[in-house]
Amino acid sequence: MKTERRFQTGFSFLRMTAIMRKEIVQIRRDPPSLAIALVMPIMMLFLFGYAVNTDVDHLPMAVWDQDRSQHSREIIQHFVNTEFYDFVYQAEGYRELQALMDEGKIKVALIIPSAYATSLDMGKEVKLQLLVDGADPNAARTALSNAQLIVQHQSTSIQMQKLEKQGMGAMERPLSLEPRVLYNPNMESLVFNIPALIGLIMQNVTAILTAFSLVREKERGTMEQLAVTPIRPTELILGKLLPYVGIGLFSFSIVLLTGIAWFGVPVKGSIPLLILLSGLFLITTLAIGMLISTVAKTQLQAMQLAFAIILPSVLLSGFMFPRDTMPTIIQWMGGAIPLTYFLEILRGIFLKGVGLEQLWQETMILSVFTVFICTLAVVKFRKTMD
Repeated sequence: MKTERRFQTGFSFLRMTAIMRKEIVQIRRDPPSLAIALVMPIMMLFLFGYAVNTDVDHLPMAVWDQDRSQHSREIIQHFVNTEFYDFVYQAEGYRELQALMDEGKIKVALIIPSAYATSLDMGKEVKLQLLVDGADPNAARTALSNAQLIVQHQSTSIQMQKLEKQGMGAMERPLSLEPRVLYNPNMESLVFNIPALIGLIMQNVTAILTAFSLVREKERGTMEQLAVTPIRPTELILGKLLPYVGIGLFSFSIVLLTGIAWFGVPVKGSIPLLILLSGLFLITTLAIGMLISTVAKTQLQAMQLAFAIILPSVLLSGFMFPRDTMPTIIQWMGGAIPLTYFLEILRGIFLKGVGLEQLWQETMILSVFTVFICTLAVVKFRKTMD
């Protein structure tokens, strides 16, 4: 076999096209697999779209403290002591706060006005401002409700101290909160869940389809027949994967249109950028399926391996639970999953309307995953054919 390959010519589009035609014929003769690609994404979108619900804590918070007094430090500490907020950034203006929120580095921003301490000492009302990332409605609700409780408690405490020290009569509440929810003002769960569901569904469906396709060749004995032909491993791999790229993009389009038309989730960012980066992610998931097929010997084994990848993706990627609240080692494990970065891309384009300038890090990491997994799958597949 190895001797024969030394005399093979370079890459041939003709041979690759022949494999593509063969794969398309197999897909047409296998209606269950085609149904998995076209029907199951819609079913999963409706099922999970109405069923997923989560709770959160330890929300990353930035503070713009324009007063920098003992009183302002006290109110910040009250927020931190609840453990619902993690004070991670000291900002110097609205523009910096907006940039931090656009990049997903914070979920909450607290703005303390200048003369905060002076106004409190004079018995005047002071308005604190709270900016909340409404892309995740569960996090937004938690942030708002707990912030209101903190401010009310601190306001009552200040009022009681004034009464005790000065013997004053009833006075107006010294503190109030002006909340402002960004990206998802109504804090609707569907607006947050649907983009993530699109990524999760596409990963699961495409990985399983590709794994089954190659394992089916092994079970039928046709892989050995292909191995003795002049077809090179790279031509065989591309010929088998490209039809599924087309199916995956078509399925993605159906799910995307369903999310927009039925669930009413608008795409605030660039749709061409969304499609481009989704194509990059599809290639990654197809390569994962091919990698599974090089290890599995039967379709049952392929299914078991696929679910061994799908379950951690659901739990660790940020689909169900915010990654900010996870232990550090679990966050590292989630960072080894391509879906983690694709969810950031989906939510950024869908909800925040950001572009590549804000998502370049996630795009670069996803590209590295794509190259690495594709290379690993090709090398492993080449060894399997040898």
